[in-house]
Amino acid sequence: MPLEAVKSVMNRFVEFINTSDEDLGREVISPDAVFHAPSHPEPLRGPEGYIEVIGMMRSGFPDVQWTLEEMIGEGDTVAARFTMRGTHDGEFFGIPASGNRVSVQAMNFYYLADGRIVGERGQPDLLGVMQQIGAVPAP
Repeated sequence: MPLEAVKSVMNRFVEFINTSDEDLGREVISPDAVFHAPSHPEPLRGPEGYIEVIGMMRSGFPDVQWTLEEMIGEGDTVAARFTMRGTHDGEFFGIPASGNRVSVQAMNFYYLADGRIVGERGQPDLLGVMQQIGAVPAP
């Protein structure tokens, strides 16, 4: 894919995760997409799988927003670094709301085909999240 097309897909994807717009999710994510998330033991599939992850995040952090800080592409593969920010106003992995603001990084790889995301492998800083909400002692 040309670089401008890759940027367009990624910008639409960020809009999707920040708004939870399911129609946009179906436009930017292939129905056959496979996502590997550390929060789930098995891969998630299609737009519905990603909507499930976003729902989990929003249940713990209703105001969660992601900022795409940088991305590097080679062919149809994109490495993207995000900052996730939100307020812990709901239960997250069994931890009751703390009201704490969090800001952590995530490094994800996206695989694209035909103008859509067909796969992702993500590494969010879950330890950082757990420290910032008070579930794990910070060093």
